Amino acid sequence: MVSERELLDSVPTQLWIGGPVDATGGATFAVENPATGEPITHVADATPEDAVRALDAAAAVQAEWAATPARERAEILRAVYEAIVARTEDFALLMTLEMGKALPESRNEVRYGAEFFRWFSEEAVRVHGRYQAAPSGTGRIVVHKQPVGPCLAITPWNFPLAMGTRKIGPALAAGCTMIVKPASATPLTMLLLARLCSEAGLPAGVLSVITSKRSGAVTDALVQDSRLRKLTFTGSTPVGKMLVEKSAHGLLRTSMELGGNAPFVVFDDADVDAAVSGAMLAKLRNGGEACTAANRFHVHNAVRAEFTEKLVTAMQAVKLGPGTDPETTLGPLINQEQLDTVSDLVDDATAQGATVALGGKAPGGTGYYYPATILTDVPAGARILREEVFGPVAPIVGFDTEEEGLAAANDTEFGLVAYVYTRDLDRALRVAEGLESGMVGVNRGVISDPAAPFGGVKESGFGREGGYEGIEEYLSTKYIALQ
Repeated sequence: MVSERELLDSVPTQLWIGGPVDATGGATFAVENPATGEPITHVADATPEDAVRALDAAAAVQAEWAATPARERAEILRAVYEAIVARTEDFALLMTLEMGKALPESRNEVRYGAEFFRWFSEEAVRVHGRYQAAPSGTGRIVVHKQPVGPCLAITPWNFPLAMGTRKIGPALAAGCTMIVKPASATPLTMLLLARLCSEAGLPAGVLSVITSKRSGAVTDALVQDSRLRKLTFTGSTPVGKMLVEKSAHGLLRTSMELGGNAPFVVFDDADVDAAVSGAMLAKLRNGGEACTAANRFHVHNAVRAEFTEKLVTAMQAVKLGPGTDPETTLGPLINQEQLDTVSDLVDDATAQGATVALGGKAPGGTGYYYPATILTDVPAGARILREEVFGPVAPIVGFDTEEEGLAAANDTEFGLVAYVYTRDLDRALRVAEGLESGMVGVNRGVISDPAAPFGGVKESGFGREGGYEGIEEYLSTKYIALQ
């Protein structure tokens, strides 16, 4: 295994536009290790002019890439998948260094993120339309699918690899070129991926990566350019709304995977031990910094005390520390801002009467650490029940009837994912259908799967990533009338 320094020195730190290039003006910005708060390297700080350079490159090769046989595109994607898997440890360590998550979490993300390249390598050759006689008998109807054209993907910091691969995979499979603007907190993973794509045979210009602290100016330059035809974003709802408004000028195809406020509902007939195991996954995966993280625990009063006691016991075993420490199971939060947000939400809840059953206070010192925390008797007015905590905090509230539990779960403007634990199949289906969310986990704490459509409803966005549906986001439908 390479050392941290050797790995960091091997990762591109320039922009990737047909290969490594300096930002206009030569500006750079620091990438920080959340475990120490110290810079680990500097990367190029793109300007709007650089963004246009990337779009120039994408537009120049769009027609050629679209005309590349699907099987050839598929083979390149498959080669990238194999390259990622071969470098699992490098990607895992790199993500831990720039994002903070524990190494086991990073390894899981590498496996998950790589799978989007394998899945969409298989979907690339299965794009199809249809041919039929017109019902009127006056001709033939041909429906043809074509790539939408150059795309812009804006990705978040919490899953530096997977949030990119589940956009890049279907775009390239469909025959689209793509520009990726990764979060400034975690740009290194995407730069390393760009190099691997090039080494696997992806033609220059098909995939560009532009890193920048000036996100608004850089993305505005692209969104306002008529050559861009698709915008896909994963991140907060306020930013997503702003991007949708800006995209309206060019009537861009858009897909938005936005914020969540996932309910975790435990009914009185649930297997409590299984529910606790699922809660640990749903809450602490990625340290709670996930849009799919369980944000509110609605537990039937008949089993609430048992569930709480067992969850406290399970969370007491969590080891907080640097992500590179083999003993660590919970790494630091991404930065000081996120640490302050989590602390403020807990403080607000306790000020209103919530009880801290575990954790509840940052340890202080170097790094952005917050312990696994459980809050009980959380009042209805607490902000933590309304806002996405994005941290390892589990607020528990009780309910008495199925109707009450379902209503509480739906009492949010978000609708990304929900979790339900019950041993009653009729109830499971009834509640799953009644939940206002794009995804539901029934007796499961992790639902993400490259073979399944990922996305939400309400203010959690629109569009789907993964599954058979994922590639449709990058295809236009053309109707050809034949006599």
